[in-house]
Amino acid sequence: MWYTPSRPCLAPVAAMSPVVRFAPSPTGFLHIGGARTALFNWLYARHHGGTMRLRIEDTDRARSTEAAIAAIVEGLTWLGLDWDGEIVLQSERASRHAEMANALLAAGRAYRCYCTPEELTAMRERQRAAGISVGYDGTWRDRDPSEAPPGVAPTIRLKAPQSGETVIRDHVQGEVRVANSQLDDLIILRADGTPTYNLSVVVDDHDMAISHVIRGDDHLNNAFRQAQIYRALDWDVPDFAHVPLIHGADGAKLSKRHGALGVEAYRDMGYLPEALRNYLLRLGWGHGDDEIISTEQAVAWFDIGAVGRAPARFDFTKLDSVNGHYIRQTDDARLAELVAPRLEQAIGRPLDAAAHNRLIAGMAGLKTRAKTLAELADGARFYVAPRPLALDEKAHRLVADSRTTLDELSRVLAASEWAPPALEETVRRFAEAKGLKLGAAAQPLRAALSGSTVSPPIFDVMVTLGRDETLRRLADAVAAAN
Repeated sequence: MWYTPSRPCLAPVAAMSPVVRFAPSPTGFLHIGGARTALFNWLYARHHGGTMRLRIEDTDRARSTEAAIAAIVEGLTWLGLDWDGEIVLQSERASRHAEMANALLAAGRAYRCYCTPEELTAMRERQRAAGISVGYDGTWRDRDPSEAPPGVAPTIRLKAPQSGETVIRDHVQGEVRVANSQLDDLIILRADGTPTYNLSVVVDDHDMAISHVIRGDDHLNNAFRQAQIYRALDWDVPDFAHVPLIHGADGAKLSKRHGALGVEAYRDMGYLPEALRNYLLRLGWGHGDDEIISTEQAVAWFDIGAVGRAPARFDFTKLDSVNGHYIRQTDDARLAELVAPRLEQAIGRPLDAAAHNRLIAGMAGLKTRAKTLAELADGARFYVAPRPLALDEKAHRLVADSRTTLDELSRVLAASEWAPPALEETVRRFAEAKGLKLGAAAQPLRAALSGSTVSPPIFDVMVTLGRDETLRRLADAVAAAN
């Protein structure tokens, strides 16, 4: 090794313990593709007993924001994807990156380039006119620096190999090759002394002891550049795994209309983090025909080699199905806690203890049909709404047409045993005595108690509301219908 780093690695680990990293750029929120990349890294680390680091690649100071960094951290935390060690900010390591660029320069593996922007533009125009590949032509690769023009701040370029091939052995893409003649001498340090992306990534990955780079396949071209930098520094090249990007259900590049949203948008739409993890896991990775995969199973089964090469397709219908499954499996008290803030916002006041208890009690009947927490909150609203309950148009009309029936029924119900079978029997006997079908009594009852013509089984609703709340709501409905 020709160069020994002047500082230790940021996270020394045992040689056989894999170290991965999730390295988003804080120029926006944690989008759904980034969330899947983070999940794959997290699962790989947890499956192999390794380490997952979080690095924020904030070197684009003009576009990086504190709000975006906070959103990334919040999104990962909500998804349940924890990381090991402190968060690394790439911008704080710029001097280290520059140090390594100058080390390459001193070793003759990089050189100063004095081409002006105007000269580079003219170079590209000549190449296009000649029908050849556009790239840096090596003008300053072997020139004596004494020929440098005055007043021009140089960049530092890597002296890349000009013959042979650069080969990437990728855990997802397989063996990928590019002729070195197709790769020009890339800039590693700009004229203003700031490092470029590919150098910063290599130095940080090396110093963080990253053994496996798992990321989107839009970075595959960068892998060839980065491999050349690793080899120029006499550092081991990490294992690569470039995961295909996510497309829309129609096969087109993922956009906002397909679901290319920030993770916080999925939270706000009412998806559970465990459901989103399960769904993202199945976008490009599979375990036989298993669709519902717990986090524990995912950690036990996941390996990066099982990720397919074809782009996965994002489908809201499937996500809704998975989320509905997890809602049905979730404890009623937890669901009540999750939907309570939505309901408080909807009704404009905090839930009191009685309303919160009704919410918990009503969850069993509500969650069987809900696909999202938003739907669950909509369905649960009548349980916590203040009196007098607002009725929709159909319910209002039904109550108005049945006010006498409801008034008489309320007096009968006041003396009934308060359990679903007993309540159903009470209403059935009342209807028979009046020469009515059960629905002719039960439907107005539903409208008066729920404000709608659709609800969970009405006798379960009555038990959830309790005797006093049920009778008060019936009295309100009859009074409003007069």
